[in-house]
Amino acid sequence: MRLVAGGFAAFVALAIGGWFAPKWLTFLVTMAAGNGLVSLGIVALMRGGVVPFGQGMVFAIGGYTAALLFNKAGFTDALGLVLCGGVMATLVAAPFAPLLARYRGIFFAMLTLALSMVVYGALMKLDVLGGSDGFNVGRASLLGWRLPDTRAGYVLYLLTVGVAITTALLARVVFDSTRGLVTLATRDNELRVEYLGGSVRQAMTINFLIAAFCGGTGGALVVLSLGHIEPQFSYWTTSGEFVFVAILAGWQSVAAVFVASTVLEVVRSFSSSYFPNTWQLALGLFLLFVIRFLPRGIGSLWVGKGKS
Repeated sequence: MRLVAGGFAAFVALAIGGWFAPKWLTFLVTMAAGNGLVSLGIVALMRGGVVPFGQGMVFAIGGYTAALLFNKAGFTDALGLVLCGGVMATLVAAPFAPLLARYRGIFFAMLTLALSMVVYGALMKLDVLGGSDGFNVGRASLLGWRLPDTRAGYVLYLLTVGVAITTALLARVVFDSTRGLVTLATRDNELRVEYLGGSVRQAMTINFLIAAFCGGTGGALVVLSLGHIEPQFSYWTTSGEFVFVAILAGWQSVAAVFVASTVLEVVRSFSSSYFPNTWQLALGLFLLFVIRFLPRGIGSLWVGKGKS
């Protein structure tokens, strides 16, 4: 109950703050929350000792699913599109999950990166999916209500924040469950987990599917906010940004993932405005600073004071 109350309080605070905030700020937080969902999936895998470099694949699948349902099928409900994006990403990732669960270290990272780049190559070549330019997505509705022009961004902001908080709460429950603790034990000593009757491969398979759902959901939310989808969603640099956020946050705290994602969006937004050719340098220096003084990530600042 305490966890749910905290999540509800966070949503109310963000909803009130978003109502009075300028549109550029609500858009920035919307993007940070959507991208943070993808990085949350990476954190779920990091707890098991592996880091995927191909989350762009499920990010793109979720985004393209929402965009195609909107443009081709005429399905415009934002919440339904988000759920469909997460489910489709999970279904596409399911056949690869048992295979990838067998690998660790650089092999896992490179295999996930290869899958992401295969999807990127296919999206670039398929004209039916817009080719290299992608295509635009119109304004979605919400539960049968057509979003007004003046408040469309705010409603999508509320939806994204609501989905992010709900997913974060569920992730916290999963991380604290027996299966979540098995994942932590897997990172430390796989052989001991097997001797105690646990299944390392099953745990890693489930974590990969969780990461896929988070990635697809985040991709759908980002596409609805941007109003555009393109193959760049699956490119390796996009996956690298998600890994950047996960490392910045650390694996201990769920809230830290969204804090780190917001930091990335803020630094990128202001650095690209004032230092358009060197904003990546600013991000790199910031990451080095965090690794030097907070080697366990931003979450280590408060993880000892209570789980979040």
